[in-house]
Amino acid sequence: MKAIYLGIFSLALWSCQGPESPVEKDPLHLNAQDLGAPQDSLLIAKGGAQIDFTLPITEAGRYEVRLKASSSDSALIWIEDYIHNPDGRTYNITGNMLALADGSPVGIVGSPLDTGKHAMRLHVSGGKAQIESLSFKLIKKLQKTPAIHEQSMEGEEWDLVWSDEFEGSGLPDSTKWSYNIGNWGWGNNEPQYYTEGRLENARQENGNLIIEARKNDQGQAWTSARLTTQGKHAFTYGRIEFRAKVPVGRGTWAAGWLLGDAYRDELSWPYCGEIDVLECVGFEINDSTGLGKNHATCHTRAYYFKQGNQIGSEIAVDSMNTKFHTYAIEWYPDRIEGYLDGEHYYTYDKNANELEWPFDKPQNIILNLAVGGGWGGAQGIDPQWEKHQYILDYVRVYQRKGAN
Repeated sequence: MKAIYLGIFSLALWSCQGPESPVEKDPLHLNAQDLGAPQDSLLIAKGGAQIDFTLPITEAGRYEVRLKASSSDSALIWIEDYIHNPDGRTYNITGNMLALADGSPVGIVGSPLDTGKHAMRLHVSGGKAQIESLSFKLIKKLQKTPAIHEQSMEGEEWDLVWSDEFEGSGLPDSTKWSYNIGNWGWGNNEPQYYTEGRLENARQENGNLIIEARKNDQGQAWTSARLTTQGKHAFTYGRIEFRAKVPVGRGTWAAGWLLGDAYRDELSWPYCGEIDVLECVGFEINDSTGLGKNHATCHTRAYYFKQGNQIGSEIAVDSMNTKFHTYAIEWYPDRIEGYLDGEHYYTYDKNANELEWPFDKPQNIILNLAVGGGWGGAQGIDPQWEKHQYILDYVRVYQRKGAN
């Protein structure tokens, strides 16, 4: 169906002044008139409609997006950000929100937004919707990372400089890890809801960290956890190791990786750089033997998967779900080398300019277990599974010994 263009509306909306706690900030609220409806009426939008608006954000962080709309034919509504971005990309920051027949509000949690004026577009598909309002509420303020560690790469041996051995009990160590939260799709159309501070999804137990994805949990199709050192620690160079067991099962997507500390929202990526050290999808792993593959990849503005030219490598891994394996990189000022259990299998050495090499700047460590999504769900999600566990023995960062 041909798109219906309804114009651009600039909105002078700011959160109120007050305490630093984001839960005390008033949401940015758009009514139907802000989106182009006549006075005292709802906005009627047919399938294929595109409604442009401008939203000023004064505080970077994670936002809850709430939509109040009704539809008798199950219209889907999603929000696109940075519609005039120079790369011509589509930044879907909500995934599909289903407009209900009774007009009950629906919400998406965790959408990342940086400060500044955002040119956005509301898309309607699959049916006609009556839109009453749209709001954006800050739920988690972006925290600057106080500890930046730059590792020396001079010397013959490795010296441990940072680690989490997961020897505690209960929730992960809050001096090392924070949480990315929500269900906005994470740039990959993933359906899971990442929780915060919930033992069922992330806990230390018997010397390990367990990240658990659970089906039909807490009112969500799936819950899981995504831990990050962002706001706590960031790293430049060094040897970084993840010792882990990953789950089998069609639809699982386990990862141990690094993302640039400069990430603020989707416009930041892949300019900020991404290094995938441990990345495994369940449909590539034999359910009986655990034989599967690990993928190491670097994503930069010059080379990344949405262009189809990412530079990566894969390696066979036996008993991925029953034996711990060590997934590692050695990150030098001019290259990144990937290893599995000490065996070298990957090199990224494109460093002619900052579009190829953003890796002279700090990166955060991330641990997560996703469900489905563009890659993890490429062969669907096994309807039989109820929960899966991603188990980590440790995460370690080394530098070369003997440095000044």
